[in-house]
Amino acid sequence: MGFRYRVSVRPLKPFRRTADLVFRPAKVAVFVDGCFWHSCPLHGTVPATNSEYWVPKLARNTERDRGTDQALADAGWLSIRFWEHEDAIGRQTVSPQWFVNDGERSEFEAESRHQACG
Repeated sequence: MGFRYRVSVRPLKPFRRTADLVFRPAKVAVFVDGCFWHSCPLHGTVPATNSEYWVPKLARNTERDRGTDQALADAGWLSIRFWEHEDAIGRQTVSPQWFVNDGERSEFEAESRHQACG
């Protein structure tokens, strides 16, 4: 079963956020978050140089991710996030049902943020 998707586009036109993959008819946005830029609990680091800049910057990135997920959810979209180091194919979190349930997100809705890094 194949699904049409777009790469590096805004899920919502007036929205100033770009998702890595967007499945418009299904209203699913997929983000592959970098460990440094999005503060991965396993691999994220804080630079020793200029940390007074980087600590708030990285916190704003994480806060913006949460805001993005909430804005998409409010618009009826599902936001799926992977860490850059995760094997997306091997994970049991991607299901074709997300794309065909016509907006029913059931148990996954609570898991729209990153799952435990592994």
